[in-house]
Amino acid sequence: MLPRGWAHFWFQVAIWLGFYFTYLGVRSLADRNPARAFMNGFRVIDFERGLMHQLVEQAAQRVADSSHVLLTAAAWTYWNSEFTAIGLTLLWVYLRRHQHFARFRNAILLANLIGLVGYVVMPTAPPWMFPDEGFVDGVNHSAGLLAALANPYAAMPSLHAADALVVGAVLATTCRSRWAKALWALWPAWVWFCVLATANHYLLDVLAGIAVALFSLAAVAWTPRLVGRLRHEARPIADLL
Repeated sequence: MLPRGWAHFWFQVAIWLGFYFTYLGVRSLADRNPARAFMNGFRVIDFERGLMHQLVEQAAQRVADSSHVLLTAAAWTYWNSEFTAIGLTLLWVYLRRHQHFARFRNAILLANLIGLVGYVVMPTAPPWMFPDEGFVDGVNHSAGLLAALANPYAAMPSLHAADALVVGAVLATTCRSRWAKALWALWPAWVWFCVLATANHYLLDVLAGIAVALFSLAAVAWTPRLVGRLRHEARPIADLL
């Protein structure tokens, strides 16, 4: 059942867990300056208000608040669209579309590494930490294991937005049925709505996450070609030496 045996499978698991614990380590660095995180949050809010009369995040919140089912679905998506959805997708691609696994894994890891750098360079308090600005916390951040492990100032860029785009792009191109392709093509937009509606990310965070995902997908796709071209150009030089 395993494409390359148990040793290779557990090696991939170790890579994923290694990244996760690295994330927790960097989280401690990003959490050390709450004042800076809140200042950056105010800057994002002021920037968006300078561009638009009405904040998109608050409009999304009003839509979600109109239905208890919609709000519950948005909160559930927020908590599960990261490690749960990514872990299951990595497993499915590894077992069923193994030829696409390496690029998918590398794109996810690259996007998250860029995100970690962003969290250290620009820690940003999310919208739900600014109730005086009209934001309402759409999920429970106060208690539980998820609250203990989460980075409260990891708003910029939105890795929820980045990872959803990578997952959606990979599954939309690797699934065979049309309905599955359509479903996963819509997945990124749904996640983007959910992170805005639950006041966990700003619109600017989502746009930055999209840019991170596009860069990661492009880098992973073009790097093997670039390496192959460099090797091809190096062969004549090696023959002359």
